[in-house]
Amino acid sequence: MNSVIEVASLRKSFKGRDGTSRAVLKDLDLAVGAGEFLCILGPSGCGKSTLLNVLAGLDKAYEGRACVSGGRVGYLFQEPRLLPWLTADGNLDFALASCRVPTSRWSELKSRYLAMTGLSEYRDYYPHQISGGMAQRLALVRALCVEPGILLMDEPFSGLDEITARRIRSDLLSIWEETRKTIVFVTHSAYEACFLADRILVMSGGAFRQEMRVPIARPRSYDDLAIFEFSRDVIKAFGDGIGREPVPSVIPVTEPSLVDDLDRHIAARMNI
Repeated sequence: MNSVIEVASLRKSFKGRDGTSRAVLKDLDLAVGAGEFLCILGPSGCGKSTLLNVLAGLDKAYEGRACVSGGRVGYLFQEPRLLPWLTADGNLDFALASCRVPTSRWSELKSRYLAMTGLSEYRDYYPHQISGGMAQRLALVRALCVEPGILLMDEPFSGLDEITARRIRSDLLSIWEETRKTIVFVTHSAYEACFLADRILVMSGGAFRQEMRVPIARPRSYDDLAIFEFSRDVIKAFGDGIGREPVPSVIPVTEPSLVDDLDRHIAARMNI
């Protein structure tokens, strides 16, 4: 397997206001192959998002090694983070310009991914004029237009109603099957992980607890009973600790906003 993400002995701690440190990533080892769809499943506060920030290059204060070699990295957050003063088309142009994609390719790329996500008719709409689900699809289009080799996704559908989230998950799988981009997808939903992933890593307390490969053939149907059965097996494999293992939250001494700390070009490159 040609690995495009390699993590070895990755450790990270946050310092609390009382001066004590707490480990949030504990000696993680990880290899992700080119074109793989990996889901990291775990409860809130277990270190999933911190790991993605390290892989994206947004967080450089860690010990160990984190190597990403699959080309440009796209990052989808839980919120769309669109620029409200720009239309859908303008948001895409901003990202394309900041990532220095040749202008000769802009029309082709935008048309391709807007069509894939059903947004072709909304190019002239502003973010406040479209629904939350459409805004999240537009954020996905923005990430794809700059042609990343690797796509990091941090619970991007958690704020959507289930019907909308279900449609976007299916859209994402269709796009992945066509483009075969490497995807690392963070979630706390076992069913979502089983529907999307080739491989699932369950994480709790800052460490990977177990790895499971999804034995369900593609293409997958969202209503396939096998997905439900396997998701139940995933939960059973780890007991009920996935949903109730608390990890004390640690407030760093300083809590800078990612957007505030990045200049406009880096922000666009990371699809913020």
